[in-house]
Amino acid sequence: MEYFAELGYIGLFISCFLAATFVIPFSPEVILGVLIVKGFNLYITILIATIGNWMGGMTSYFVGRIGDWKKIEKYFKIKKEKVNAFKLRIDKWGSVLAFFTWFPLGGDILALSLGFFKVDAYKVSIWMLIGKFFRFVVSALIIYYGIDLIKFW
Repeated sequence: MEYFAELGYIGLFISCFLAATFVIPFSPEVILGVLIVKGFNLYITILIATIGNWMGGMTSYFVGRIGDWKKIEKYFKIKKEKVNAFKLRIDKWGSVLAFFTWFPLGGDILALSLGFFKVDAYKVSIWMLIGKFFRFVVSALIIYYGIDLIKFW
């Protein structure tokens, strides 16, 4: 993770992208926090983290779009009945579920599922962007003001 922090904004983008695509199982807030502590611009770090994580999430979404039943049953050992039960929830909530792809546990699976069930890509991208932005605004503000609280004490 030090490597990503040493790359600055580029490292932040890469880590956020990869964290949203199953490639690296860690929280990109660590890199975000390191950059904020080092004095990188708060607004730029939020913007870059959001865009990187959103693009990674959309990559997962499009990977899901190319999935099919046979591959899921064969490689993941998930039966059609379980997938159909999940589809009922997706059908009920639709693209709004993309807002919750920012959740550290399950967000990547949700992005894949939205793609697999061919939920409207435009709406998914908008809701996902809003959710990812929310995630990094809250995280950055906690980190930023947490630093000020430490200086205060």
